[in-house]
Amino acid sequence: MKPDVPSEPQGEHSDRLSRRELLAYTSAFGGAFLSAQGLAAEAAEGEAPAPAAPVPKVPGKKYAMKKSINLWALPYPQKMTLKQCFELVKDAGFEGVEVNFVEEGELSARSSPAELRAIGALARQVGLQISGLCSFLFWPYALTHQDPKRREKGLEVATAMIRAAPLLGTEDVLVVPGAVYIPWMPEEPPVPFEVCDRRAKEAVRRLIPEAEKARAYLNIENIFINAYLHTPREMVDFVDGFRSDRVQVHFDTGNIAQYHFAEHWIPLLGKRIKNVHLKEYSKKVHEFTLHTFRPLLDGTTNWPAVLEAFDQVGYRGFLTFEYFNPWPHWPEALVYQTSDALDRMLGRK
Repeated sequence: MKPDVPSEPQGEHSDRLSRRELLAYTSAFGGAFLSAQGLAAEAAEGEAPAPAAPVPKVPGKKYAMKKSINLWALPYPQKMTLKQCFELVKDAGFEGVEVNFVEEGELSARSSPAELRAIGALARQVGLQISGLCSFLFWPYALTHQDPKRREKGLEVATAMIRAAPLLGTEDVLVVPGAVYIPWMPEEPPVPFEVCDRRAKEAVRRLIPEAEKARAYLNIENIFINAYLHTPREMVDFVDGFRSDRVQVHFDTGNIAQYHFAEHWIPLLGKRIKNVHLKEYSKKVHEFTLHTFRPLLDGTTNWPAVLEAFDQVGYRGFLTFEYFNPWPHWPEALVYQTSDALDRMLGRK
């Protein structure tokens, strides 16, 4: 007697993906990725995808902008010396390097004029130009801080940076004008907008005479997470309000990317753009932290539109890659990869 074997219900087993499965995979990986695996056809008639036609390589437009990288992308000073960083950046094919002013270290208010000149000389000896000077210190010592002692310390930092710039061989000083709110300091009460605006303008006015003496530029950076200067019109009004050629814009492509588009800001900022940070961002990630930023080309930025916008306003300066997480293993790979990406973006490859 044959044992009873339950008959399989008809229609419940198939070697094909169900519509629900296809939707789940598409939601997780995206339609383009699924299509490349030949699975998109499952949602159609079950036919195999037609082979893609070869895409001829079209030479990219050549842009006259220059390549630079901020030292935050390298493990300095933990694993590399300044000389090693400069040599790596040069070997990777960059023309410039952006350095950072710190509270204590080789490049700080404690550095002597001779030491600062030596840093600039080292960069030139390696074959690099110092593309600009910036600092994280504008956050703990915000020019709009509620504590007047912190505000004064911020002015001291900015003044020291202005004086250091010509010694290093650069005329470009990045300035964070202030903050209504600092997300990673939730215990600190927000500064009312009109107070922030007044303090920021007062601070920049105090810095202009120093910039004039040093023949340096105060390049105001757009920072979305500071709840201040949120639109290009606000930035234009802020910069133009000083009626000084010493006050310009340091435009950061990534800082406005959560809700804005760099290619929309650039035409409005126009000739005010004196220096640039290239930061990659992905709008697929609904958060805004330092970990949100990506290596170049690994995001959703419309780089052809951004580069064309820079070109149309006549920008010919440095494009500085800014990234805050040096790779823990083979950190030089990020530097070479970024240089290669910039070569392709600028039409050099």
